[in-house]
Amino acid sequence: MKIITVLKQGVLIVRVEGELDMHSANEFRQTIDNALDNNEAKHILLNLEGVDFIDSSGLGVILGRYKRVSLLQGQMLAAHIQPQVAKIFDLAGLLKIIKVYNNESEALACI
Repeated sequence: MKIITVLKQGVLIVRVEGELDMHSANEFRQTIDNALDNNEAKHILLNLEGVDFIDSSGLGVILGRYKRVSLLQGQMLAAHIQPQVAKIFDLAGLLKIIKVYNNESEALACI
């Protein structure tokens, strides 16, 4: 798994490539938590263009980061979700709490 974080307009952009599963969930959590601790971001934008698989561990770690930014009165957004990942998000109910956009620019414009 490859994770890149960028701070833009007060939003932590997290670009992910690979599978977000039980093998990578801890790295994902640590990377995002460290980035949030070291920056003043209260919003997270997940760019999931490179994610083709997600399991319950991946969903759980995303939900945990959602809860963290919610406590800061922030939002979690997602962009470039692959159809198979969007289906899992929908089945898990994440599409009810995480807004999904076609691209990063569109998502940033809505914050």
